[in-house]
Amino acid sequence: MKALAPLLLACTACLPAAASAQTVTESVPMHALGTFEVKIQPQTADNPPAQASGFGRLSLDKRFHGDLEATGQGEMLASGDGTASGAYVALEKITGTLHGRNGSFVMVHRALMVRGTPQEWTVTVVPESGTGALEGLSGSMRIVVEDGKHSYDFSYALE
Repeated sequence: MKALAPLLLACTACLPAAASAQTVTESVPMHALGTFEVKIQPQTADNPPAQASGFGRLSLDKRFHGDLEATGQGEMLASGDGTASGAYVALEKITGTLHGRNGSFVMVHRALMVRGTPQEWTVTVVPESGTGALEGLSGSMRIVVEDGKHSYDFSYALE
């Protein structure tokens, strides 16, 4: 056993530094800022359970400008009329260019409405939904609505 120790030590010294060190890929947080327009169209519930729920079903059609030049299409389900208390969830596929990288990704939206004010509003990239040069995208988007105009602050990382 004593004879093996110097041999193991000698063999370990011969290994390249990369073989003995772990490589960790870290993503640098980025921000994309800009504005968007959104068209929301009511959709008809197309089956008895959906009709019985009384939820609003809406289509989303967006145009993003700024660091994100893209279109977004999606579907929303909502409880309440949007002016009082209620909630909404949505899925949206965004296709275009983010800081010069082309591809698409999916966002999931969730918010509670309390007396006309959004609460607990989250808009997050669905894991592993990025395509093209946006593969490996993660992050979340903050939406701001002021004077009827929409803007976004998208905090993201790319692996």
